[in-house]
Amino acid sequence: MHSPTALLFGSAEGVEPACFWLITKARAMVTLVTFLFLSFQLYQMFSYILDYLPGPHNNLFIETDAIKAFVAEEVKLHQASLDPSAPQDFIDCFLSKMQEEKDNPKSHFHMKNLITSTFDLFIGGTETTSTTIRYGLLLLLKYPKIQEKVQEEIDRVVGRSRRPCVADRTQMPYTDAVVHEIQRFITLIPMSLPHAVTKDIHFRDYIIPKVSRQSPSGLATEWQHHCPQVSDTRPGARNAGTRPCPHSGLPTGSILTSQGYL
Repeated sequence: MHSPTALLFGSAEGVEPACFWLITKARAMVTLVTFLFLSFQLYQMFSYILDYLPGPHNNLFIETDAIKAFVAEEVKLHQASLDPSAPQDFIDCFLSKMQEEKDNPKSHFHMKNLITSTFDLFIGGTETTSTTIRYGLLLLLKYPKIQEKVQEEIDRVVGRSRRPCVADRTQMPYTDAVVHEIQRFITLIPMSLPHAVTKDIHFRDYIIPKVSRQSPSGLATEWQHHCPQVSDTRPGARNAGTRPCPHSGLPTGSILTSQGYL
């Protein structure tokens, strides 16, 4: 169940035929976002004008609307078969919470948030994972000796009669290390998505104004590349912090099982 699609939509049986179409749409959208990154600053200031102007930003809206329309249809299907006592996926859980808080006018659990949250999780969980897997395969082709060691460990722990699963991770330290090295090597998202604060924040000698949008640099956290004199190689010694990403298991699990299966 570490597939983003299965976590969001439940059984992949009915969704699988549309998965490749969805991933294609997501990839096209991310490509446009990358191309139009600087234009987002203008859009945030003049959105009411750009909506009426021609340009590639309109293609981004088309791709976004197509994926959200698919999500809306999936939500309707889930509403028809919802059993609050036995939720099957993220959409079921969100719908159940909507029913619980239907009398709360300030609740964040409403239809717009459901569609938007599902959309965000799908984009974040499929595009980055599939791109990491693609780059991982290219790196393994470049380093065949590493590939042989990974294959040997998978054959020894998993065998050839079943697919690898996340539970195998603790028994495959070399493969797990290779997955982490792939993620470190490619720096998949050098510029993070824009973030905003809900009130003025004082951080060290800086003030981050309320509602101002910031785009953190992922490259700035790779400080170890600029500090060759650091010799402490203990696990976690070069980590930028102790707070783990709350959903890091999703992409890591997907990459581990996918790379192992391939």
